[in-house]
Amino acid sequence: MGDFELDPRLQADSAFVADGPLSQVRLLDDARFPWLLLVPRVAGASEWIDLDGAQQRLLLAEINQLSQLLRREPGVQKLNLGALGNNVPQLHVHVIGRHEGDAAWPGPAWGSGPAQRLPADALQTRVVAWRQRLR
Repeated sequence: MGDFELDPRLQADSAFVADGPLSQVRLLDDARFPWLLLVPRVAGASEWIDLDGAQQRLLLAEINQLSQLLRREPGVQKLNLGALGNNVPQLHVHVIGRHEGDAAWPGPAWGSGPAQRLPADALQTRVVAWRQRLR
């Protein structure tokens, strides 16, 4: 994990929340969805199979933790999980809370139009709230 560098696109599109056992937890800057990212701090990892067995188990535990927390968010009816990597090859997992009638429903959140960026203070408020939930 020593040479980990966050892809600049992930840096630009999301805010740092916390470091988990394996991954950086980030909040996507899009007011339309409660959307978290897990970015394993493993240099050169672009696919799930680039992680060893212990790292895969850690990432799965992190996915489960975020999923449980997102499920409790008001209005969340469905969870979407994905690790596409077509635009940003660095391994990262999307954990998205969805509900009927959201901006992309019933289609995927990915590619559903431009992100609706939050004002800096609103983004920071959400980041702080997620940090508290992750304790």
